[in-house]
Amino acid sequence: MYHHSGNATQQAAGSATGVLAPEAPDKDAILFQRCAWCGTAMYHRLLCPVCRGSDLRTERSAGTGTVRHSTVVHRNTPAARNVSLIEMSEGFVVRGRVMGPPIGIHSGDRVRLSTAKDPVRGEPVFQLVDEPYRAWT
Repeated sequence: MYHHSGNATQQAAGSATGVLAPEAPDKDAILFQRCAWCGTAMYHRLLCPVCRGSDLRTERSAGTGTVRHSTVVHRNTPAARNVSLIEMSEGFVVRGRVMGPPIGIHSGDRVRLSTAKDPVRGEPVFQLVDEPYRAWT
């Protein structure tokens, strides 16, 4: 059910309770869902994309992952920024931003969660775990 305030309200019986918590109790954590039937991890879903099950458990992510894809965006912003797809260690993929020079973020870089919600864009912000050595010698 959708409420005019913009928040998803939970229905009483027969709904996936706890799937999309309006506010995470811990602001520096990513909450994700895991299917009770097949064990698939997913981010902000109402049904499992594998088995279409609705019995989803909400879990807290460890906050570490790997950059799957990163791109530099120049539109609607005064400075270039990156938009990255991060594959978390639990197996789900989330879109976020990696701190650092946008051109310096590459697929395969290991990242950890810096903050779960960027104050401007509302997406997770990550930082590189170890600065890769990419200098030409």
